[in-house]
Amino acid sequence: MSGSVAARRTGALERGAAGLVADLGALLGSGAVQVDLPSRRTASKDHAWLSPILERTLPATVVDVVASPADGEELARAVGAACRRRVPVQPRGKGTGNYGQSVPFAAGMALSTDRYATIRDLGLGWVEADAGASFARLEAAARATGQELAMFPTTMRSSLAGFLAGGAGGIGSLEHGLLWEGGFVQELEIVPCWEQPEPFTVAGDEVAPFLHAYGTTGVISGARVRLVPARRWTALFASFGRYLDAMAAAGALALLEPRPRAVSVTDAALAQTFPADERWPAGQVSVRAIVEEGTAADAAALVGDAGGAVQAVRPDGVATVVSTSFNHVTLRAKQQRPGLCHLQIAGDAPLRHPEQVRAALPGAMLHHDLFAGRIGGLLLSDFVDEDTLRNGMARLRELGVIVVDPHTWLLGGHGGLDAQWEASARFDPYGLYNPGKLPPRP
Repeated sequence: MSGSVAARRTGALERGAAGLVADLGALLGSGAVQVDLPSRRTASKDHAWLSPILERTLPATVVDVVASPADGEELARAVGAACRRRVPVQPRGKGTGNYGQSVPFAAGMALSTDRYATIRDLGLGWVEADAGASFARLEAAARATGQELAMFPTTMRSSLAGFLAGGAGGIGSLEHGLLWEGGFVQELEIVPCWEQPEPFTVAGDEVAPFLHAYGTTGVISGARVRLVPARRWTALFASFGRYLDAMAAAGALALLEPRPRAVSVTDAALAQTFPADERWPAGQVSVRAIVEEGTAADAAALVGDAGGAVQAVRPDGVATVVSTSFNHVTLRAKQQRPGLCHLQIAGDAPLRHPEQVRAALPGAMLHHDLFAGRIGGLLLSDFVDEDTLRNGMARLRELGVIVVDPHTWLLGGHGGLDAQWEASARFDPYGLYNPGKLPPRP
């Protein structure tokens, strides 16, 4: 794996960090500064254990101190104090990332947003909130005004800034695209890593270098994201004997008007790693969708036309669809079969030769989530060793499968990094923000 790993360490505070602890106590109050080992260990982990490669290659580094500012002013003070002492800063949301986004490579300070979580304001088409506000609270606040989030992650307790800095897509992406598409992120408040940081706001195309950048280009201290008129949603559960029939139905469902909030397809064997439920019968490919209530009858007809059977249409099943989509599928599968490993895939190659795609890795199983005009998803397989996995990835690419490697902590899987390198040089001149995650500029 490319990239260097910092030395593993959990020992006493380094000199710069020891001085920072005193600084933070004076700036934030002792209650907002944690140096006990359990707090520091908790703040040094995320869900990277989903990858058997990251689980053994990520450093076991533990941050020296956890700072929990209560507002934007305190957040800027904490960053400034760390910068003046040249102590690395690890921005942290809820730690639900899967790629080691929140795992420190150089100890230093974990910057927790747990206490900085106010919903600041809400208007027609937007909600503005602090970095630590959860998506569950944002959606509830929007619903109270007859609106809803245009998109949200499958882990609703995820924090706003955590998802914007570490995520990519989610529920609602079928209609509105990925984080950096469709105008979901309207404004960001950024704290640069300067000795006297002055937070600034970016909007429009200027938000791009800070999205899915793991905090390496600037700490997101607040954001304004897009709301859309609320709809009445219901969950549709269907089953198919053939994978291609299921995919045909999913494609038709994705074109319903109004657009569904989500459409997912899961191979029969993979669906059996979900909790036992009559909604995904054994031996059947599972199709699940969140559709507007007024289109439920049309959705059921599309399932029948493609040769499938509707198992249930239930408004109270929406949360189940959410929790069996995107990387929640990997989470559920590994709870039942810890020896599994996942790849993130995209494109229509599985539709053209599904058996060859499955044959690229031992025991491989397909899962798809439909995006705006695209097919994304996962390929889960038995993990043998890293060479087997890498060779399988090469074979998948030969077949035309787009593979985004989830077994690396390095940024760059979603495209070029020119904008990120430029932003990092400007707003993190000492390289203190989440070091080790942004590859060096060639």
